[in-house]
Amino acid sequence: MNTDLDLLRGTLDVLVLKSLIFGARHGYDVAAWIFETSRETLRVDEGALYTSLHRMENRGWLESEWGMSDNNRRAKFYQLTAKGRAQLKRSTADWTRYAEAVFLVLRAA
Repeated sequence: MNTDLDLLRGTLDVLVLKSLIFGARHGYDVAAWIFETSRETLRVDEGALYTSLHRMENRGWLESEWGMSDNNRRAKFYQLTAKGRAQLKRSTADWTRYAEAVFLVLRAA
């Protein structure tokens, strides 16, 4: 039985932004961080991840440069821009408010 939760539409961007708050990462590292941090609950589809990274780069939230990964493979590393940090702050506030509202409904007697 697959216990991984599918990411709700719009959730991936905020998770990716959060993963990059700690410094530059390549795509595989972003996905691994999300999976590990969610206690192996949220698995990010590779196609969705790279679509998200490219979209956010086009919006000016991320910048990227090529480098070498830990296993000596060429990889594109992404990092937050000032605009991306501001977006993370807004998105975090929005998702927190949304999650709190959902929990209010779910906990209603």
